[in-house]
Amino acid sequence: MVKEPTDNSRSLEVIQESESLIEFPPASSPVPSYEQIVTASNQNELVMPRVFAIAAYSKGFACSAGPGRVLLFEKIEERDSYRESREIRIPVDPQSNDPSQSDKQDILCMCFSPSEETLVASTSKNQIYSITMSLTEISKGEPAHFEYLMYPLHSASITGLSTCIRKPLIATCSLDRSVRIWNYESNTLELFKEYQEEAYTVSLHPSGHYIVVGFADKLRLMNLLIDDIRSFKEYSVRGCRECSFSNGGHLFAAVNGNVIHIFTTTSLENITNLKGHTGKIRSIVWNPDDSKLISGGTDGAVYEWNLSSGKRETECVLKSCSYNCVTISPDSRIIFAVGSDQTLKEIADSSVLREMSAFDVIYTAIVISHSGRMMFVGTSVGTIRAMKYPLPLQKEFNEYQAHAGPITKMLLTFDDQYLLTAAEDGCLFTWKVFDKDGRGIKREREVGFAEEVLVTKTDMEEKAQIMLELKTRVEELKMENEYQLRLKDMNYNERIKELTDKFIQEMESLKTKNQVLRTEKEKQDISHRERIEDLLDKQNRELQDLESCNNQKLLLEYEKYQELQLKSQRMQEEYEKQLRDNDETKSQALEELTEFYEAKLQEKTTLLEEAQEDVRQQLREFEETKKQIEEDEDREIQDIKTKYEKKLRDEKESNLRLKGETGIMRKKFSSLQKEIEERTNDIETLKGEQVKLQGVIKSLEKDIQSLKREIQERDETIQDKEKRIYDLKKKNQELEKFKFVLDYKIKELKKQIEPRENEIKVMKEQIQEMEAELERFHKQNTQLELNITELWQKLRATDQEMRKERQKERDLEAVVKWFKTDLHNCVAYIQEPPLLKEKVRGLFEKYVQRADRVEIAGLDTDLQQEYARQREHLERNLATIKKKVLKESELHRTDYVRIMQENVSLIKEINELRRELKFTRSQVYDLECALKLSQKIRPQEVKETVPSKDLPSIRPTMRLKEQEETERIIEMQRLEIRRLRDQIQEQEQVPGFHTVAGIRLPSIPDSDSELTNK
Repeated sequence: MVKEPTDNSRSLEVIQESESLIEFPPASSPVPSYEQIVTASNQNELVMPRVFAIAAYSKGFACSAGPGRVLLFEKIEERDSYRESREIRIPVDPQSNDPSQSDKQDILCMCFSPSEETLVASTSKNQIYSITMSLTEISKGEPAHFEYLMYPLHSASITGLSTCIRKPLIATCSLDRSVRIWNYESNTLELFKEYQEEAYTVSLHPSGHYIVVGFADKLRLMNLLIDDIRSFKEYSVRGCRECSFSNGGHLFAAVNGNVIHIFTTTSLENITNLKGHTGKIRSIVWNPDDSKLISGGTDGAVYEWNLSSGKRETECVLKSCSYNCVTISPDSRIIFAVGSDQTLKEIADSSVLREMSAFDVIYTAIVISHSGRMMFVGTSVGTIRAMKYPLPLQKEFNEYQAHAGPITKMLLTFDDQYLLTAAEDGCLFTWKVFDKDGRGIKREREVGFAEEVLVTKTDMEEKAQIMLELKTRVEELKMENEYQLRLKDMNYNERIKELTDKFIQEMESLKTKNQVLRTEKEKQDISHRERIEDLLDKQNRELQDLESCNNQKLLLEYEKYQELQLKSQRMQEEYEKQLRDNDETKSQALEELTEFYEAKLQEKTTLLEEAQEDVRQQLREFEETKKQIEEDEDREIQDIKTKYEKKLRDEKESNLRLKGETGIMRKKFSSLQKEIEERTNDIETLKGEQVKLQGVIKSLEKDIQSLKREIQERDETIQDKEKRIYDLKKKNQELEKFKFVLDYKIKELKKQIEPRENEIKVMKEQIQEMEAELERFHKQNTQLELNITELWQKLRATDQEMRKERQKERDLEAVVKWFKTDLHNCVAYIQEPPLLKEKVRGLFEKYVQRADRVEIAGLDTDLQQEYARQREHLERNLATIKKKVLKESELHRTDYVRIMQENVSLIKEINELRRELKFTRSQVYDLECALKLSQKIRPQEVKETVPSKDLPSIRPTMRLKEQEETERIIEMQRLEIRRLRDQIQEQEQVPGFHTVAGIRLPSIPDSDSELTNK
């Protein structure tokens, strides 16, 4: 089972079953592709840039505007339009051979993140760029630049893929003329380099330190440095399409057409050339022990080559098939090959054992796991098929959609945890390999990846030089910073003093104010308290008065309420009586009104009929008058028409004349408007220049003020430095006097050191004699050790023989016990002779052989006695040798004690001399430091005033040489003493030789550690 590293693997089956949301145009579609648009634009040479992608966000939208360029447009709130706010460009890639080509990429797709913080764009060269939108807002005024989303990708078909054992690295090469080194654990691009020629194949050494790359013109062997891929050997192998390192890394094979060249990685020479293919070789693979090489080509041949003889061992030729890839099983028995005939073949012993159909798909790559349980196949459609191994009889495999083009290369890492695939679409996929239960495959052995990298000596020297320069620069900056900090400290101290004085004065003034305010506050508190008491008294009085008034008012209101209730009852009774009377009067009035209005209706109907007759007569009269009026109006219209036609002719003539005048006026007006616009533009430019010049004048005034301040500060510093120089001159004179005194002391100390050096020489001779004695003692001890080891071996042999004899004795005792028990059982049948006879025969058959062994054991008793005599003789010899060793050890102890006492005295004297030397060295160092300081301050004055002091400058060098010689002598003596101590400790470990109790050599103090402590 194989799963993709992303979460898309879970929804893969759902996507395959569901319908596609995007409909791609067919081959004969009228929708133009990207290449058609580019060719059409090149032919027509359009001036305006083409927009290939557009993406909207909350403020507006982003669109691609020509190669390597994106424009951001923001919406204007006042009116429904957009204005250009920012320009984003693809930066120039400095690592490529042609950096100008990077900003000539067309942006094909863009997308904003949900939070609109980042914009991602993909280009025509398969690159993905991103930019944070906050950067575009910050860097206003200058065009912003994209950055790679992760790292630069291949822009063309990947032709080579390789991995190694000791590092988690992947090497790829492509037709985009680049070689890239990836890390499949961290998913990062480690190294990247572009070349002038196309790279066809690549192979990583198992160690991961160098690679072989096949270019169009040569085959190059290159080192993988820490930050570069550098070639160190070139071979004249043109158009190498396949190359591969052996599993052990001691050989590599390179294909040139139909010939395989074998090279060694030790001497970098061509060992053999394997010839036999008639067509181009498409794939080569090494067997696990690197003894054989398998190759497959377009001629339909699969050969197995023996590298020791350089000849073919097995061959399988099928001319109807052009093989794309071959591999071999982990046990080196079966070869698997895939080709153009849409089958997977198992080949063994020069014959095809089995063919498995690919189901209407061409297999382009094949790989088998190192564990021998899985097989993966890549197809021309870009899918990957995972199969069991051994291969099943039926159609049993899992298929995964991966690439958009045919898969060119496929590999498994050495631990079978990752599957690597590359295709013509320029993509490299890393797949995590799982079993059926979803568990990752465990490594057979847990070995960490190597972290070593290659670095050339020149690079190291350059970096060391840069480090030194940077250190000196840092020291200079430290000095400058210290000087500036001191100046700032001086200024800040002065300011702090001023501020403290001001603060103290303000504190005193505030204290006085605070006291005044406190007194005022106390007075106000007293007055407030009195007012509050008065107000409380007034409030209590008013409350009592209000309560009494309110009680009286409530009583009066209650009485009024009762009176009103009585009145309302009376009123209700009166209104009820009135309502009854009104109902009666109402019915009578209605009857009277109906009679009155009926009479009126009859009168009105008569009047209406009369009015209708009058209207008819009036209509007749109106029609007659209308006819007369129409006739009069027609006459008047004709008269008016003639008048107005004359007026129209006159106005048309005047209109034509006015049109000519207006055209002339319009031209004059447009020319005047252009002049006005030009003048306004000139005025605006002059205003902008005026504003700029004013800003420049202000900045220059500020610079003048700051320079004046700096001049004042520098004048003050010059005065301080002149004072310092005067003080240092005085110090220099005193130090010169002190130097003369110290020179005299150094001469006296030299005179004291000379007798000590003579003593050291004598002590050296004594130490050499002691070394000779120690060597003699060591030889004697080694001889004694050899004797003791021989005796120990003899003792061990005797012990083994004793154990064997004791085991024999135990066996015989057991046999006797068994015989006694069997005899006791036979005695029970003493009254039955036939049974007794059978039992005795059984005893004879059972114990006759063991009885023979008892006889042989009886014969061996003489040997045991002889062995005992020899053992006693050896024990006596051992006792005498031990006595001799003890006597010699006592003699050695006396000599050893004497040597130890002499060593102790010598070491004490050496320590005293060393202390004196350190003390004199420290004095000399202090003097030299003082002299160097004085020389740095006034080198010219020292040359003019003291010309005769060249001799003391020579003396310290002589003195230093003598001191170095004394130090060398002391270090040699220290090493000799350490060696003697080691020899003494070895002798102490020898059995029978012990030092005098309680005597130990004093520790040698390390001069370097003492110097560092001081």
